[in-house]
Amino acid sequence: MPYATTDDGVKLAYEEAGSGTPVVFVHEYAGDLRAWEPQMRHFARRYRCVAYNARGYPPSDVPATPASYSQNRAADDIAAILDHLGLAQAHIVGLSMGGFATLHFGFRHAARARSLVVAGCGYGADPARRADFRAEAEAVVAYIEANGMEQFAARYAVGPSRVQFQQKDPRGFAEFIQQLSEHSALGSINTQLGVQRERPGLYDLTAQMQAMTMPVLVVTGDEDWPCLAPGILMKQNIPTAALSVMPNCGHAINLEDPDSFNSIVGDFLAQVDSGRWPARDPRAIAKSTTGMRG
Repeated sequence: MPYATTDDGVKLAYEEAGSGTPVVFVHEYAGDLRAWEPQMRHFARRYRCVAYNARGYPPSDVPATPASYSQNRAADDIAAILDHLGLAQAHIVGLSMGGFATLHFGFRHAARARSLVVAGCGYGADPARRADFRAEAEAVVAYIEANGMEQFAARYAVGPSRVQFQQKDPRGFAEFIQQLSEHSALGSINTQLGVQRERPGLYDLTAQMQAMTMPVLVVTGDEDWPCLAPGILMKQNIPTAALSVMPNCGHAINLEDPDSFNSIVGDFLAQVDSGRWPARDPRAIAKSTTGMRG
């Protein structure tokens, strides 16, 4: 498997398929590059597709301390993949933790984003629940330390926004659990402490969102409760954003309903590549409901 090297010397394993305009897939906390297989197979028919394992996810390097993990590093690691492949720009598609990394890539490396797909992004965003979210991150760490990855995977996989996947596709869900159980305990712990627990809340980032100019698609499942209001927040504040809500879906939307996810993302990429993706008309955000008052 090939590797890209980051500016702090961490090796990131990646895979490629197809040719054409590049699309980089950025995985969630409970996934790795294998979770993008339905997208790699579909989009590689017309794009150059790249999926990689984040730091902490073997065969990528697993830095020993949480200090080597952060939201900014997660965004910069996407740039490291582009640098290694000699790509000036790419479409970036991220889910959950990868969705946050994708959004922050748009903040930090705007010129290199042909477009952004920010999917399942919102956990820990609610300002009123920041302390709860940080406590949950620490609970995850404690559980992994006490029980190991196999037991953690079995428990984590049946959270409120993942049971939808279990109901629809038991075979795919079993594969998801198996792959999660194979992750590095140290990498999973350090990712929780350095990235998940410490990332800034979305409600504190509206100024950066309002400055974004690249095409953005926000995608969420309608039963992924922590991501619904943040999805609207991003739609309201990013002038070039559209919001797509997938019905009867939870968090792992690319695996739970890959056909719908691929269709939604594929239509978005086609509009961007044809130069047809719009910025929001300022008249659409008038304070008057009907436009009849000033």
